[in-house]
Amino acid sequence: MRHYHIFYLLWPYKNFVHSITSDNGSEFYEHQSIAKNLDTKYFFAHPYSSWERGLNEYTNKLIRQYIPKKQTFINYDDNTVKFIQYKINRRPRKLLNFDTPLARFFQEINKPVAFNT
Repeated sequence: MRHYHIFYLLWPYKNFVHSITSDNGSEFYEHQSIAKNLDTKYFFAHPYSSWERGLNEYTNKLIRQYIPKKQTFINYDDNTVKFIQYKINRRPRKLLNFDTPLARFFQEINKPVAFNT
């Protein structure tokens, strides 16, 4: 059922999801269904090649400031996870010229799109 959660989180942004890259974890066993329903490509990083998912690894590092490495997310309720998400998405990033991921996300989503006709 976990794949439905990923699908529903991404569905509102379907037009902006060009590809998904994940590791080879069993939680992504429904990758074909996710890719099909979002009309996107799904890629897997090579085992032990964390550099292929750099932003993901950096985000994991930020999450681990709140959830220690040996603990799983199962030990945390939805409100705690949402709080961590809230904090991380409002933290300025050097890579974003000290903008926050949240602000940059909405800047990109709200950009006008020119169509070639």
